[in-house]
Amino acid sequence: MANTIKKQQDILAKLNIHALNSMQEEAISAIASNTNTILLSPTGTGKTLAFLLPVIETLDPNSSEVQALILVPSRELAIQIEQVVRNMGSGFKVNAVYGGRPMSKDKIELKHIPAILIGTPGRIADHFANERFAKTHIKTLILDEFDKSLEVGFEYEMRGIINQLNTLNKRILTSATQGVEIQEFIKLDQAKTINYLKKKVASKLEVKTVIAGAKNKSETLVDLILHIGNQPGIVFCNLKDSVNKVSAFLAKHKISHSCFSGGMEQRDRERSLIKFRNGTSQILIATDLAARGIDIPELKFIIHYELPKASEEFTHRNGRTARVDVKGTAYVLKWEKENLPVFIKKSKIEDISKRAPRKSQYWETLFISGGRKDKISKGDIAGLFFKQGNITKDQLGNIELKQDCAFVAVPVTIVNDLIEKLNNTRLKKKKIRVTLAYLFFYHRLHINDRSSFDAVILFL
Repeated sequence: MANTIKKQQDILAKLNIHALNSMQEEAISAIASNTNTILLSPTGTGKTLAFLLPVIETLDPNSSEVQALILVPSRELAIQIEQVVRNMGSGFKVNAVYGGRPMSKDKIELKHIPAILIGTPGRIADHFANERFAKTHIKTLILDEFDKSLEVGFEYEMRGIINQLNTLNKRILTSATQGVEIQEFIKLDQAKTINYLKKKVASKLEVKTVIAGAKNKSETLVDLILHIGNQPGIVFCNLKDSVNKVSAFLAKHKISHSCFSGGMEQRDRERSLIKFRNGTSQILIATDLAARGIDIPELKFIIHYELPKASEEFTHRNGRTARVDVKGTAYVLKWEKENLPVFIKKSKIEDISKRAPRKSQYWETLFISGGRKDKISKGDIAGLFFKQGNITKDQLGNIELKQDCAFVAVPVTIVNDLIEKLNNTRLKKKKIRVTLAYLFFYHRLHINDRSSFDAVILFL
């Protein structure tokens, strides 16, 4: 049974959102009154909330079956949407399933059937084939970032899934890209299209060009980062090998950062993002995997370290900054003899000779060996840190709660004191370990000394 927080105004209040934007208002109205809807809007405009609000309104609180299925092209997008639903406090159960994590976890969580199921096509197809829940109660299908799903080769799985959904009465497709062909198997008859891609919106994005004197742009990248100063941003590369090389170079210059690429294990990618979100590291070195579908708010800049191959990649990378009403800068790092692609227009040349003052790292991340499955909440964790850790509200940073663990940002200066006070204490009747987050990776990787650890932690 859903709790009392289920009306739109209650959900918005819980999310601390005072007003919806025009796209969201139009999309909510269209989804509520149409069987099939296509929502086209730039990255960062709030499409997730735009489709979740009307979908939640259609859910039956008395049903114990899956009622809405959301198919997504990436694990990160599945996790992001799951977190948004949880933050909404609608009272409806939600789960995200995706490749890259043990199937046993899915099976345990799906014993308590969610009203909203989010997943990548391959993993959902597996659950369908093994009949781990009923399909006959699924009334709503959402294909989020559907263009990307088709691009990465999910058509076979998506076709198989949709052909088994015989009770659908609502289909919603979203994308930040226009011109993608919608195949017949999606059965999107007489769809209402909400298109904000062509609407004139005052852009808060400023594009600047940085000239590198050498073909190897690593030195110039360091100079640019030092010029920008202490601000969160993403450095985009085209290949995972490039991510590794840039990471090693930044490490040599003692620039704290995290990495994010398809060459990393899913668990490591998630935890890399956790450290980036909570401020432990301010720079993320990433492939285009980070260009959309991941939860990273309020980026001040992005850097095109390697130039994108297509205009869509350029657009999606830039969409990670200057989101909604916030200003942001996209730096195009160009070797002086390198030709820009036709879709990148010439822009103002940035002088990076002046360096901004750099502050030392403020936040560090603690790992806690207990999570949702142990009936532990964020409030429980905050209470432990306030009461037994004896810290103030200003000293408690972001808390990220997972199924079997949690991560907490705290000031570097009190990390050792907190570990001493909280490690091996009890939280909700469970004895927990509290350690530095890197120590968790350190033990798992069987690294014998800290110097060896420093060489690999950059890839976590």
